[in-house]
Amino acid sequence: MRSSLAAFLRTLPASTLASLFCLVFFASGCGVLPDQVDETAKWSAQKLYTSAKESIAEGGYDLGIKYFEKLEARFPYGKYAQQAQLEVAYAYYKKEETASALAACDRFIRLHPNHPNVDYAYYLKGLANFNEDLGIFGRISDQDLTERDPGAAAESFDAFKTLVTRYPNSRYTPDATLRMNYLVNALASHEVHVARYYMKRGAYVAAVNRAQSSIKTYPNAPANEEALFIMVKAYDLLGMNDLRDDAERVMRKNFPKSEYYVRGLNRTEPWWKLW
Repeated sequence: MRSSLAAFLRTLPASTLASLFCLVFFASGCGVLPDQVDETAKWSAQKLYTSAKESIAEGGYDLGIKYFEKLEARFPYGKYAQQAQLEVAYAYYKKEETASALAACDRFIRLHPNHPNVDYAYYLKGLANFNEDLGIFGRISDQDLTERDPGAAAESFDAFKTLVTRYPNSRYTPDATLRMNYLVNALASHEVHVARYYMKRGAYVAAVNRAQSSIKTYPNAPANEEALFIMVKAYDLLGMNDLRDDAERVMRKNFPKSEYYVRGLNRTEPWWKLW
C-alpha cells in the first residue's frame, strides 16, 4: 500500500505536491496560531484601549468591542481591563443591544462595587432601560408610552434612584433626577391608563383600585388628576355616594380648575407628547 502511494505521489507535479502538503499541514491542526496572524498580538494594553476607543468614536462598535475583549483577556489585572468592561457596556448601549449592555453594567458593578466610575455604570444601566422603554417603534409611532409594559421604565427608575441615593454628587445625578421625574409620570400614567381601560369595560372596582395605586405610589404625578376623576366617576356608578363625595372633595381641593369636569374621560394629546 505504502509503495503504491509513493509511486502515485512521484507521478504528481511539484506544484500539486506542494498544495497537498499545505492542505495536510493545516488540516492536522498544526497550522498558524491565531495570534501569529492577529495584528494586535503584540499591542500593549494602552494601544488596545486607545484603538478600541477610536473605533467606537467612529461608530465601529463591533471592532471596538473586539479590541476591549482582547485587552481584558490579555491584561486582566490592569487598570485598562477594568475600564474596558465599562466601555464595552457603552458600546452595546450605542448599538442598542440593551440586554448585552445591561449584562455588562451588572458585571462591572458586581466586580468593582467601589470603582471610582461605578456611578456611571448605574447611570448607563438606567439609560439602557430608559431607551428600551421608549423603543424605536414608540419613537416613530403614535402609541402612548404609558400604554406599554412598564417593566423597563421601573428598572430604569431603580437604577437612577440607586445612583442618586448613593452618589448625590455624581456628575450624572442631575440628569438622572430629571429622567426619574419623567419616569414617575410615565409609571403613574400607566396605572391610570389601566384604570381607564377598566372604566370603559364597566369594571369599576378594578378601576378604583388602579387609580388609588397611582395616587398612593406616585403622589405628586400629574396623572393623578385623572386618577381622582376616575375614582369620582367609578364611585358614582357604583352608587357609593359617600366615597364619591370624598374623592370629589379631594379633587376639587387639588385641581379646582380641572378640565375633566368639562370633558370627562375623553382623551386629548397625551402629556408625554409635550416633552
